[in-house]
Amino acid sequence: MYNPNFKPTEFEGFRKEAGLNAFTLSPQKWVNSTNAIGIISKSGRYGGTFAHKDLAFKFASWISVEFELYIVKEFQRLKEEETYRLNSGWNIQRTLAKINYHIHTDAIKEHIIPSIITIEQANTVYASEADILNVALFGKTAQQWILENPNTKGNIRDIATIEQLVVLSNLESINALLIRQGLSQQERLIQLNQTAIIQLKSLFGNKQILKLK
Repeated sequence: MYNPNFKPTEFEGFRKEAGLNAFTLSPQKWVNSTNAIGIISKSGRYGGTFAHKDLAFKFASWISVEFELYIVKEFQRLKEEETYRLNSGWNIQRTLAKINYHIHTDAIKEHIIPSIITIEQANTVYASEADILNVALFGKTAQQWILENPNTKGNIRDIATIEQLVVLSNLESINALLIRQGLSQQERLIQLNQTAIIQLKSLFGNKQILKLK
């Protein structure tokens, strides 16, 4: 796979002789005869044989059945973890957006909601602020999306791409900062929309984001 200069003819000769009582093969003879790479063998006081980890694993597997089974099980475990990480990337970003939303709602509570209001009024304000983010990022409110997609389960954020969820997480923190600075909803919407456009352009095609898909 990695050595285009490997000599297959010499290898075939060794393979035919393998198993004969008179057959011996030293690492140096193997390297010199087949032009093998990944293994170094030196004689003398400071000599020794050193091999690439791929070769070392193969030798160890040949010597020990238990070690070979360990390698197989470890490979399976790592592939399962990799699959889990890839499949959970979307959920991780969704969770991150939810966590940052607490920062967002705290800022709303401190600077927008009057000191004495009903729970219903508070919920209305939160919904309004959430829609600022929806309009800035998706170009429509949650209700507009529902009317346009009556047969789709979930909400506008449930069908968002990973790029959109990353930006949404950032917008929530930015909006909280803008609220504390005393900007109006209209001013914040413009800034959030500009930020969303810039960040989405930057994220699309990002190698780290592509790994999560």
